[in-house]
Amino acid sequence: MADETALETRIAARAKVGVDDVRSVFEAQGIPLGVPPARPRSLRIHRLRVAGVRTGTLEPGPFNTPFEFEEGLTALVASNLRGKSSVLELVTWCLRGTPREKSGAIHWLSEVDLDATVAGQAMAFRLNLQNEEITSAIVLSGPDQQTLATLRSPDPAQGVLPMFRAASSESYAQQVQALMMQWMDLQPLVSAGQKGTTAVAHGWPAYYGALYMPGARSPALLGDVAMSGLPGRLLQVFLDLPSAAVLAKVKTQAALMSTARKRRQSAAIEAQTERAEQRRQLEVDLATAQARLEQLTQAAGGLEHESLADLAAATMRSSSVVANSQESCDELMRLHRQAKAQRQRDEKLLNDVRESGIARRLFHGLDPTTCPRCDQGFAAERRQLEVQEHSCAVCARPVQSDDEAPEDVVAEAEERVKTGREAERLVREALEQAETELAHLSQDLRAAQDRLRQADAAARVPEYAKAREEVLRLEGALSVLPELAPSAPDPDEDLAIKVLRAGTKTLEDDHDREAARLFADLNEEISDLGRKFGFAGLESVSIDRAAHLTVTSDGGHERSFTDQVPGERLRLRIAVIVALLRVGAAHQVSTHPGLLLIDSPKAEEIQDVDFRLLLDELKTVAEANHLQVLVTTADFDLAHAALPSDSIIEVAVGKPLW
Repeated sequence: MADETALETRIAARAKVGVDDVRSVFEAQGIPLGVPPARPRSLRIHRLRVAGVRTGTLEPGPFNTPFEFEEGLTALVASNLRGKSSVLELVTWCLRGTPREKSGAIHWLSEVDLDATVAGQAMAFRLNLQNEEITSAIVLSGPDQQTLATLRSPDPAQGVLPMFRAASSESYAQQVQALMMQWMDLQPLVSAGQKGTTAVAHGWPAYYGALYMPGARSPALLGDVAMSGLPGRLLQVFLDLPSAAVLAKVKTQAALMSTARKRRQSAAIEAQTERAEQRRQLEVDLATAQARLEQLTQAAGGLEHESLADLAAATMRSSSVVANSQESCDELMRLHRQAKAQRQRDEKLLNDVRESGIARRLFHGLDPTTCPRCDQGFAAERRQLEVQEHSCAVCARPVQSDDEAPEDVVAEAEERVKTGREAERLVREALEQAETELAHLSQDLRAAQDRLRQADAAARVPEYAKAREEVLRLEGALSVLPELAPSAPDPDEDLAIKVLRAGTKTLEDDHDREAARLFADLNEEISDLGRKFGFAGLESVSIDRAAHLTVTSDGGHERSFTDQVPGERLRLRIAVIVALLRVGAAHQVSTHPGLLLIDSPKAEEIQDVDFRLLLDELKTVAEANHLQVLVTTADFDLAHAALPSDSIIEVAVGKPLW
């Protein structure tokens, strides 16, 4: 693994910035530049004591039961539903902070004690319970397990000191998880939350999932959570790939900062658009208000003191005079039309009497335009027939013409034309005079109306003031609502993202180089162990840094880990844990804590012969690799056939384990 200086130099070169920039960015984000070799993170349990009062029909009464655990394989053997799984859950409660699930018998308990060695430090976990909840708890540190075994409270004289106290289940869980992360030299496993806007930190419970095997049907190869890439993170940490936890932090923080910058830029553009629309609307409103104010200002010019009532009365009088003048004009116009029509008829009649004797004969008769009985007008054809065929236009009978005294008739017709023309002239002159007078009167009316409007505007001083106030308000609103400038880049943020991205690439390169060396050995170990654990058809496996396991079996058939049957999944999970220990020992890197809890493997579709083989091999690899394994089973015969008596904790068939 490259040292701290080399790492920051390589990051600076990739980001094309100075080394001091790299240091300041990592320091600001609280991320170490390189990680010193991890302290040994081994975890061993030595003694579990449970005390309380059992109720019910099966051996009721008080109990105080201790369990001693040695390194290697230990089998907890009892009938079903007699407390085997509860032992694993109580160990888990003490070490993890919360059990994975509470059995129905836990309500009997009043005290739970666990003695363990955590990363070389002797510790004692003391829990006082009531109604399945912690009422008080303390974790002690001491010089050795022998000293701690007899104590439930601090004893400074013997070097037994409190590490923390808790008064509730929630407080205990929080404090023991922080304690284990510190003493196991582990960093939170950080992943991006939903939509990349937050970081999610996974602590000690996520790591503990690699110690307590989940149910065989779980899709996770390592740990008990398959989401957020946690199996891969656990694999990298327990293989001690270079700065695995640091890489997770750097990568997550770079993604979060990049997402935050994009969101801020988008918000700035949206705000600019919204501000521009607000200003545009204000400018439109201001222009309208200014036009209204100008209109009121012009309308009020110089007439503020003229009586609005007098002007209204004058306007009404002018309107009445104009209306009367208009009626006179209309009447004269009607008379003019009549005079003109009469003159035109007289001229036509003169023309007719000059040219037609019949016309002269009928001159002194009627000259109707309509039938005197039905008021229907005569057609033009009948008038022509009267002239051409001497047929009366009224009764259509022939008319005889003797054309007596034609000169007198013509003279009389001419006189009528002359009289008609004079009448038309007189009416026309009267009409022209009336129209001229009407025009003057109309002009006076318009002037009166203008003065009335102006006086009305002058009288509306409150409206003018309101219009002016609106203009001032809108001008003020515009002045305090300036246009928004484009979002300015943040040099510090840009530098941080640039450095963090370069750091991600550099750390990934370190991972890739180390992974090429470690994963080849890991694949070989998993394959070898899987076959020893009873996966007879297993040919080879291929695992990647994301803990995706591809299994080749039965003549080259490739399947993923999740496609395996439950029994094969269990074998492969155990094989991965043991392989981590073996590869870690061979390459001298810190790996798995070395504690493994397996609940009822035979229940996971493992046949009797396979279960015995699994126990045999687990015992062998546990002893060879300093592994501590606790396994539960209800099969007394198989346990004794595979293990020596000192590796078995059992009770008689049907009896409770505690």
